[in-house]
Amino acid sequence: MSTSWLLRFLGVGNAQAVQLGSAAAVLERDGAPLLMIDCGQEALSAHVERYGAMPMAVYVTHAHLDHVAGFERLYYQSLFDPSRCGRVRLYCAAALVPILQSRLADYPSPLAEGGANFWDAFQLVPVSRGFWHDGLWFDVFPVRHHAPGTAFGIALRGAFLWTGDTRPIPETIAAHADDGEWVAHDCALQGNPSHTGLDDLLREYDEGLRARMILYHYARADDAPLLQASGLRVARAGDGQPLAAPWAGMRACARAWSGA
Repeated sequence: MSTSWLLRFLGVGNAQAVQLGSAAAVLERDGAPLLMIDCGQEALSAHVERYGAMPMAVYVTHAHLDHVAGFERLYYQSLFDPSRCGRVRLYCAAALVPILQSRLADYPSPLAEGGANFWDAFQLVPVSRGFWHDGLWFDVFPVRHHAPGTAFGIALRGAFLWTGDTRPIPETIAAHADDGEWVAHDCALQGNPSHTGLDDLLREYDEGLRARMILYHYARADDAPLLQASGLRVARAGDGQPLAAPWAGMRACARAWSGA
């Protein structure tokens, strides 16, 4: 029996679009959650509602609060559960570790009675070009969001690429999604110095790549049909996109490390 793969959009909104959910997704294998991408407050609630449990593995694209605010709740839930404490994997680019330390872990005594550190609840895995998770190799790459070196996308060769918050990155996508992968891309009606707008997307990406894109991180539910009017695919919270089977781990890893 073949394995089924799916990318589940937990939320699709920007930082102010609470009604659309925090922008986040889950890679599912045979219907079970394998890896959560980002952990905003609303996204964590959506994960629990859909799967009946907190995530056991999370990849963090960047440290803006709409992408990491759920970690406080995940910390307390994991710390007091012996079956989870120290086993919840948190993957992030090494450059993000000091930022996450400042945003999440520096609060004096996360427990009033002391005796516990923030990172005790997690297995923190700093990464550079990518990482192994459950036998799969995931590529990690910098994107154009806010300050340089503070935001990183993720790709699973053969299956999908998730930009995270970003300006257009055509050369990066060409390098990491050249085998028909679905590309989940930040896009709203209007762009700004940290995010892609509709005019940016239409200008920077050719028709063939746009046909593989699924847009998220927009501002209002009413924006979705306006984006679709340009012939683009738009995700709603809860949508699931079936994926092709990812490349075998060693093949994907070798490709990443060859620089191709």
